[in-house]
Amino acid sequence: MANSNDWENPGLPHRNRLPARAHFFGYPSVAAAATRDRARSTGFIDLTGSWSFRLFDSPGRVHADDLAAPHPEWDGVRVPHLWQMDGYGRPQYTDEGYPFPVRPPLVPSANPTGVYQRELARPALAPGERAVLRMDGVDSYAEIYVNGGLAGMTKGSRLSAEFDLTEHLTRETNLLAVKVLQYCDGTYVEDQDMWWASGIFRDVHLITRPAARLEDFHVRTRLTADGGADVTLTVSTHGARDVRWSLTGPDGSCARGIAADSAPSTVRVPDAVTWNPESPALYDLLMEVRDDDGALAEAVPHRLGLAEVAIRDGRLLLNGTYIKMRGVNRHDHDDHRGRAVGMDRVRRDLELMKRHNINAVRTSHYPNDPRFYEMCDEIGLMVVAETDLETHGFENVGDIARITDDPDWETTFVDRIERLVAQERNHACIVLWSLGNESGFGCNIRAMYARCKELDPRPVHYEEDRDAECVDVISTMYSRVSQMNDFGEHPHAKPRILCEYGHAMGNGPGGLAEYQRVIDRWESIQGQFVWEWCDHGLAAATEDGREYHTYGGDHGDYPNNANFCIDGLVFPWQEPSPGLAEYKQVLCPISVSWSDGVLHVRNGRFFTDASDVVLDLERVVDGVTESVRTLPPGALAPQQETALPCPVEPAAEGPTHLTVRVRSTAATAWAPQGHELGVYQFLVADRTGPDAAVRLRPRASEAGRPCRARIDCDELVITSDRQEVRFDTVTGALSLWMRRGRRVLTGPPAIGFWTPLIDNHQQESDELWTSRHLQVMQTSTRSVAWREEDEGVVVEVVQLIAPPALDLGVEATLTYTVTACGVSLSASGRTYGDYHDIIPRIGITFEAPGTGREVTWLGLGPGENYPDSRAAAVVGRWTSTVEDMQTPYVVPQDCANRGGVRWFALTDSRGAGLAVARTPGGGPGRADAALPQAAPTVARGSEPAAGSPPEDFCFSVWPWTCQDIDAARHRTDLIARENVTVNVNHRLLGLGSNSWGSEVLDAYRTRFEDFAFSFDLIPLDGPDACPDAGAAVKAGPVHLGGPAENSSIPLPPSPPLPADAIGA
Repeated sequence: MANSNDWENPGLPHRNRLPARAHFFGYPSVAAAATRDRARSTGFIDLTGSWSFRLFDSPGRVHADDLAAPHPEWDGVRVPHLWQMDGYGRPQYTDEGYPFPVRPPLVPSANPTGVYQRELARPALAPGERAVLRMDGVDSYAEIYVNGGLAGMTKGSRLSAEFDLTEHLTRETNLLAVKVLQYCDGTYVEDQDMWWASGIFRDVHLITRPAARLEDFHVRTRLTADGGADVTLTVSTHGARDVRWSLTGPDGSCARGIAADSAPSTVRVPDAVTWNPESPALYDLLMEVRDDDGALAEAVPHRLGLAEVAIRDGRLLLNGTYIKMRGVNRHDHDDHRGRAVGMDRVRRDLELMKRHNINAVRTSHYPNDPRFYEMCDEIGLMVVAETDLETHGFENVGDIARITDDPDWETTFVDRIERLVAQERNHACIVLWSLGNESGFGCNIRAMYARCKELDPRPVHYEEDRDAECVDVISTMYSRVSQMNDFGEHPHAKPRILCEYGHAMGNGPGGLAEYQRVIDRWESIQGQFVWEWCDHGLAAATEDGREYHTYGGDHGDYPNNANFCIDGLVFPWQEPSPGLAEYKQVLCPISVSWSDGVLHVRNGRFFTDASDVVLDLERVVDGVTESVRTLPPGALAPQQETALPCPVEPAAEGPTHLTVRVRSTAATAWAPQGHELGVYQFLVADRTGPDAAVRLRPRASEAGRPCRARIDCDELVITSDRQEVRFDTVTGALSLWMRRGRRVLTGPPAIGFWTPLIDNHQQESDELWTSRHLQVMQTSTRSVAWREEDEGVVVEVVQLIAPPALDLGVEATLTYTVTACGVSLSASGRTYGDYHDIIPRIGITFEAPGTGREVTWLGLGPGENYPDSRAAAVVGRWTSTVEDMQTPYVVPQDCANRGGVRWFALTDSRGAGLAVARTPGGGPGRADAALPQAAPTVARGSEPAAGSPPEDFCFSVWPWTCQDIDAARHRTDLIARENVTVNVNHRLLGLGSNSWGSEVLDAYRTRFEDFAFSFDLIPLDGPDACPDAGAAVKAGPVHLGGPAENSSIPLPPSPPLPADAIGA
């Protein structure tokens, strides 16, 4: 098919674009260069801000007049922007599908085309000076016009482009026009799991280049055996005699040299202070370009980290030191502006990473704004610098490597790695180059690798070079824990990273602690990167002004991949999720263990000692912190450990824990002094006895007369002095519980196996659950019997709970023991049929009055936690509100769970309400309430050891029903009900990360098998009914208003650890 369009020609990546170069600005003086303020650079004109704009439905609709004459009647937009975010057209989200028919290099003729206009005054140029237009991001194809004449064309949306406009600026006031097409042949290599949206989305500016000028520079560092460094500067100039340069270190030392074209210059830096992510030292490089007369033509500054990356004996080394990258994948995203992110937001992202112990970031799947790499140099983050390349959409047609292995596309592929490396190779933060993502393998990958190595010697990554034929680092994505262990046991000759794992979609991911143990175990595994950093939700509002966030399909976009873009550790409004808190803990650089009165501390850092670290030791008795001591581990060297005496006196009653909070005394640019690096907790002793809630129960002396029962029509009525309990004799439902004139429950307890579906369980739901209708199981009551005993009435309800259409289910028995002091509920079940695989939970659900909004519990907290995501949680006595316990996932799903619980209470402002605990003697014992492991499976009829503590359980409370949450697509679909839903779970399925990744690990699986459990529902009659509530610590909410501030607890004094035991 004939084709004459530049935008459908993969052999033509540009017209008149200047060669790629290092990112820098030239200044008229050394003093101006010292500011590193680009606004003070030579001839800098900021072209961001107001532009005239019109959107056409096709490039064929754009006529010469639209590019040559001003159109003040057009709309005004502010650049940078994506026009879909401003209401022109609509955004579309797909993970891997192209939004148009696949026939490369052709794109639709109905190709949305935006034309931008603004006036541009002609700069006053001296002879030989050039006026250069720089655009750091235009999606996806741009033609630049000045006064109607074509000045240039570029492709490569996330790659910078420069054009010399000198000869085009022929008027005092010129018309600059940019024609932007949404699609071009380049779109076939830009299918990167994000919103399809277009426009000038990064900064635009005009700069003046002097007649004698620096065109490009490249700095390389080689460390020497004597602790010094040889730093070599290679320059390319125009009209210059030489470049005199200096390198000033953090200590004020200075080395000087003179470089010229074809004459690189090397200086020796003795006692070099090298760059690393833990101590990101930077030198000030200043290049003074001299003209033929020796006069200063321009001064060019650059902040340089002295770093050398190498692979030796299969080990990836930074400055000769072994490293592990503990990272995340990061897309550019702003919930109001899409990829048109401001640098303040980028900075907040990077600071949040550092505060959560992350030391590396992969720029998935394209280059970032050049200032991003400067920030990573400064703040200390290693970077896997990926170029603008992904052809994932060809997976849908069964040929992902169609153009990757087509020589006709080699120019496109090589152009993209060349421009990235040439621009960013002077940054110490870059540890690996990455050739792109999910594009298959073929001849163009080989060509990219070769060109990359010509430009820079650092190692190269590309995941789909599965056998590491050419790349230097072997990589996989979403390998299971067991697979990663196999990789470690049988290492490849090249270092390995896990470039994507732990898919953080919705509630999750789970299993991060197990991944981390395997990754830490094997030296050959040198990095991991969670997918991904931030949810890609776009802010929207209901008619009454309530904010929610959209995803694929919400904009009438089709095809779409729905909420697959809501898969980050950070919510769209830049608030950390519970998943990020979990990741922070498993990445804590200082690991702590305790046994037999000895604290074992290991410094997991790679470059810096632990002299800035203090350990806050807390003795926690029955969930209450009773004493705090501070212990500094001293200048513990990297990768070394020490043993410190730390005896802890167990309390006479209840559980005693040792909590160790790891804090840093150093104040940094990204965190204040005293910020917490991690927290660990260890069970010292558990002397609880069989009744964990003994202090919550009404006194027997206040119970009044024993309960008596009578039949009233279809109801069994059980009364005592202060309460009345009614059961429906047909359904067996506890239909009414009144106590002292108030309702204790508003909905009857029911055995449940379902929770609101979380994203990570979607595959299980599709393959196992909904096909068996487990989400709509029906209850058929077979019998209701009752009898009076000495102190109460026992009601036994036999039920079949089963899905429609199938012959599987459970024969369940609910046994209620009603006394004047409360209700005990025992449940047992025998499953039948051929299904014995995993289910969401085994537990009970009931409704409680909405007046009870205060929640107090003894268990893991303060935040949300699940069986396979509880490393960040510690046992304590916590208090919150029903509202504050909810996690505001963009797509509503199961949330608010608290595990490792001995009891919880739900009360109103007067302290009246209900507490729940295991029935004494009604469940198996647990060896350690605090360890992040699943509860052991309980065999039918097993009994706990006499006097042993009760088994922990988990619970959640919602202001909605399960059905409300399952039906909701956005947070604003959830309307709080009058009553609250309470879930008490005997077993709960782990989270896993199977939205795209690892299924729930065996240790955290809940199966559809026989069960037996018992809980006590304990009425609380007033302010003295819950004596433990006053000691509870407030557990705060997840805020919706903006990025979270780092909490900092003042450091206590640091005396030597006393010889006597903590708490003695």
